Amino acid sequence: MRPVPRPILIVSLLACAAVAGCTGSLLNSRSQSPEHGDAPTVDAKLVGDFAAPYGTSYIRVEGPVLVTGLAGTGCDPAPGSQRAALLSDMQAHGVINPSRVLASPNNALAWARAYLPPGVRKGDPLDIEVRVPPPTETTSLRGGWMMETQLKEMAVIAGSIRNGHVLAQAEGPVLVNPVTPDSDDSVSQLRGVVLGGGVALKSRSLGLVLRESDKSVFLSKQIGDAVNRRFHTYIRGQKQGVATPKTDAFIDLEVHPRYKYNLGRYLQVVRSVALFESPQEQLARLELLERQLLDPVTSAQAALRLEAIGPDAQRVLKKGLDSSDSEVRFYAAESLAYLDQSCAVPVLSETVKSEPALRAYALTALCALGDVQSADALRDLFDVSSAETRYGAFRALWAMNEHDPQLRGEHLSDKFWLYVVPSAGPPMIHVTHSFRPEIVLFGENQKFQLPLTLEAGNSIIVKSQPDGLISVARFSLQKPDERRTVENSVAEVIRAIVEVSGDYPDAVQALEEAHSGGAVLSRFEVDAIPERGRVYDRNRVARTSKDKDGNVASAHGKSADGDDSETTEVQSNQPLPNLFGGDTPKFSESADEMEPPAAAESDKNQAEDSPKTAAKPKPSGVK
Repeated sequence: MRPVPRPILIVSLLACAAVAGCTGSLLNSRSQSPEHGDAPTVDAKLVGDFAAPYGTSYIRVEGPVLVTGLAGTGCDPAPGSQRAALLSDMQAHGVINPSRVLASPNNALAWARAYLPPGVRKGDPLDIEVRVPPPTETTSLRGGWMMETQLKEMAVIAGSIRNGHVLAQAEGPVLVNPVTPDSDDSVSQLRGVVLGGGVALKSRSLGLVLRESDKSVFLSKQIGDAVNRRFHTYIRGQKQGVATPKTDAFIDLEVHPRYKYNLGRYLQVVRSVALFESPQEQLARLELLERQLLDPVTSAQAALRLEAIGPDAQRVLKKGLDSSDSEVRFYAAESLAYLDQSCAVPVLSETVKSEPALRAYALTALCALGDVQSADALRDLFDVSSAETRYGAFRALWAMNEHDPQLRGEHLSDKFWLYVVPSAGPPMIHVTHSFRPEIVLFGENQKFQLPLTLEAGNSIIVKSQPDGLISVARFSLQKPDERRTVENSVAEVIRAIVEVSGDYPDAVQALEEAHSGGAVLSRFEVDAIPERGRVYDRNRVARTSKDKDGNVASAHGKSADGDDSETTEVQSNQPLPNLFGGDTPKFSESADEMEPPAAAESDKNQAEDSPKTAAKPKPSGVK
């Protein structure tokens, strides 16, 4: 090897020193967020100091649809842009004489809408909201079938509706709101949902975007390396890190399997990862975080940062399980569950039972843990009296292992799921109006109160016989009549409805009518899941708001004697886990708002998901 001339060597060393100085200046240019109290400062630079989440908004897609199979409750829609758009779509699908089809009273024009959530993958199912836009002579969508349609991003530009990319495809039976069956309620009869009837046609990226002042290839790679030291997954059988730097401003993130049903927490933990710290620096930070963990005021953030450190933080988190404060115990247990530590199960199980404001997060943590102890704890929750707790535990167990033998699931004619779950609690029937089409019977051998006569859709009649059996018959002008005779059993009647070509909305309508008429002695619930926006009462003084089971759900600023200062309310800074719907935008309560979106909303979605604007992200709702 030829010796390097001394002048060149000196210049090279000076250049390296300059680069090192710039790097050190970069990493020290932003101090860590102020810590609680007078604790000493620990100079650790976190991913969140330099990067914001990307892909965390919901993208709205929509379009006109044709609903068929109505029992004369449809109408020929008035001329307009929506009718013209539907006729054009029908012609594109090869429908002969679409105007004549649309004029039938058994068909109706409706508007379909769905939201593509963060991290959605191509092929994922979507719920589709269906509503009839006013003015209309259509009186009901009950019993209808939404024909296949493509849903797009839409915007109003210069007074005209402009279509974007096709992002979803949808088709299926329309479920009219089962909690408002009164046929005189004209508004509710014009609204429905097709559960799981949509399919995403495109995957959405989830990632991190460097702030404008911090863009550099070096920092982008350093953030990717830091995240990959903490998280890895298996893709096509090969182990690899979850972060892939794409540019000087964007790092693509794969979702770690343990956080599949809690993407908001995943992004919070990723942003709490330290870029680099020596073992001595990490030890000092662990000592600081231990003090913060044991203080209820700072325990939530401390637990997230300990979780971001990984296995080295388990010792500190386990100390939190011994705290006398229930809030500290919960945050420590939640992080330990995501670190695969079964010692978290007792605390999480107790939190599910006792604290509605934290229930969704505790159930999701048990699901993420996914071991024998957490599965047993979830099954034990089937026996409690709280409907929300029982069904929440069911959903968590299903998400953990949908083939769990304790669930006893049946996919009836590939239309919807029926579960008959053994339970020592009071009998309960649960149906869903979101997430996926399923009926869960908590308790075996549930029966109807006879005599009974029920409608299941527009052409199925359920009627008891003098001998105590139940007849399920379908009458149709186009097809031969079908009939089944079964024992007096809720499960058997549901199966018989499907056997005579009924769908999920038909079975739900029959159960709701039986409940309204007093023919079901079991408790009947629709979407009994933890709600977002609940407030945790840290001092347990005010007891002003309760959930449907009588559990305290929130406090609103007043103590028992009216002194506001004695009550400390805490709003969780975590989004609701996507296991329970996440922070999906609520569909409008006004049928008038089932119109194409305003330009501002469309522009907001495009701004976040357009590569051209990725270098200048807007602040995300995930903190």
